[in-house]
Amino acid sequence: MLKEIATNEFKGNPFSMIGADWMLIAAENGEKANTMTAQWGGMGFMWGKDVVYAVIRPSRYTKEFVDTAGAFSLCFPPPDKYRKTMGYLGSVSGRDEDKIQKSGLTLAYADGVPYFEESDTVIIAKTLYAQEMAEGSFLDNGLIGQWYPEKDFHTLYIAEVSKILVKG
Repeated sequence: MLKEIATNEFKGNPFSMIGADWMLIAAENGEKANTMTAQWGGMGFMWGKDVVYAVIRPSRYTKEFVDTAGAFSLCFPPPDKYRKTMGYLGSVSGRDEDKIQKSGLTLAYADGVPYFEESDTVIIAKTLYAQEMAEGSFLDNGLIGQWYPEKDFHTLYIAEVSKILVKG
């Protein structure tokens, strides 16, 4: 069972949660939900608000959902139990199949935003800002060759944390 906590009660380490353990980004377009696995993002404070940020490539189906929904969730299932599932959700497109149903994860909603009940932590976030990364903005051009050889730059989303749910 997940319970809500205040942002100042959050004890998670974003470096391990996002970078090592991975997360699922989920959103709904009014008709259905979609999700993707992500390993890039962060948490912090901006514009007087507790925020998260996530980046999504233009080719990802979930991007369409995040762009229209106005809110999304970051879900953190325990990696020791769900690494294979998260690998599947990151490699198959929701355009091609109902990957949420096939994943075996349980879809739930908080404030109309989809998330997965199996998660240890869920962050519900309202999108505040979205901008496509631009080649001319990189100060370290080596990153372009390393991460964007096809020039498929991510869109950066900054979102206000509206709710944090944790196992408890």
